[in-house]
Amino acid sequence: MPWLDYLAYFAGGMFAANAVPHFVQGISGRPFQSPFARPRGVGQSSSIINMIWALINLAIVWLFVTKVGIFDLRDPGDALSFGLGFAFIGLFLAFHFGRFNGGNNPASP
Repeated sequence: MPWLDYLAYFAGGMFAANAVPHFVQGISGRPFQSPFARPRGVGQSSSIINMIWALINLAIVWLFVTKVGIFDLRDPGDALSFGLGFAFIGLFLAFHFGRFNGGNNPASP
């Protein structure tokens, strides 16, 4: 069923986008919000925890795009599904993390 493949690729895109900030902050040696911090998703975790979380996210991406269907980045449906997942969670995370890190929140003056 191709729609299940598209759903898996969408989820893969979401995990790929989520890996980016954790990887960047982790490799830069900076603390950053993570699901393991207190309070969850608000407090900051060490750079090591963020690197581990980024690598876990990337492993999940690999599972979604290589073990479900036959992912082909040149296939418009596959690429669109992955890209929409990446954009969806990317915009959500920009809003969420922007509240804590001085991001540009369109709701603020």
